[in-house]
Amino acid sequence: MRTFPLRIGTPDGLLFKGEVERVVCRSISGDLAVLAGHCNFCTALGMGEAHIVLEDGTRREAACIGGMLSVINGECDVLATTWEWKEDIDAERASAAKERAEKMLAKGGLTDKEYKIAEAKLQRALVRLSVKE
Repeated sequence: MRTFPLRIGTPDGLLFKGEVERVVCRSISGDLAVLAGHCNFCTALGMGEAHIVLEDGTRREAACIGGMLSVINGECDVLATTWEWKEDIDAERASAAKERAEKMLAKGGLTDKEYKIAEAKLQRALVRLSVKE
């Protein structure tokens, strides 16, 4: 299968640079896959599971929490708010965050802002746990 150059970065720095067969992420309008020869494209990323397939067929999974993905002249760049490789996710920490968010939502009496924050925290924890499984 053909490959293309991919760079994945976060505000903390470059996490990956290399040739890949495929990158799959969740955009704000749904899941998308980028393969070699993709047209020029730019989209905002949502929260969800992501993965890349390396030249040798190895699949690396990650949790992606927001950001941007662009394809320009055959090169793909992902600038994620948060990108955590499966092996780097702390399942205990994610479970604790899930429980805290669920308790906050169950408690009720939240302002709209507090509710949205708790809901986002719950979604982030669920994405991390889903990738880790």
